[in-house]
Amino acid sequence: MEKSKRDSLLEQIMKEYGDELVRLAYSYVKDVDTAKDITQNAFVKCYQKLDSFRGDSKMKTWLYRITINECKDHLKSWNHKKVRVMDYIQENTKSMLPSAESSVFKEAKNQEIKNIVFSLPKKYREVLYLYYYDSLNIEEVAEVTDLGVNTVKTRLRRAKQRLKIKLEEAELYGR
Repeated sequence: MEKSKRDSLLEQIMKEYGDELVRLAYSYVKDVDTAKDITQNAFVKCYQKLDSFRGDSKMKTWLYRITINECKDHLKSWNHKKVRVMDYIQENTKSMLPSAESSVFKEAKNQEIKNIVFSLPKKYREVLYLYYYDSLNIEEVAEVTDLGVNTVKTRLRRAKQRLKIKLEEAELYGR
């Protein structure tokens, strides 16, 4: 078959079956770009083998078979498996490994909160520390500080109020 006739036949085939073949490939690989690449490869193979097409089946059936084989080859390929493994690793380590930027911001924020807590009067700082950082309950904080339970509750409430105000100020003024 002469080149110009083969070119025009391929163009006609691409227009008629292109979208169907992309959808078929997508049903195998679940990625639009990969499906388009596979369809393109199927058309290249079709073009190369156009002279050997005997007409035993319909053109559509033949193109479907080529596309399915391309999909299966892609799914068996080492590159596909490597990409899937890399995607899996990236998805499962994103939450475990914070970016350097988020680590720096988190550390800066933690340092800012520490500074604000340490700026509180000792009587409030003490109950905050024991309650939140040492995870003692109200009664244990009262026992450790030799204060009454109600005094600990009051100091804790006032400490949280002051802390909230200072945090809001820091947020507002960018301290």
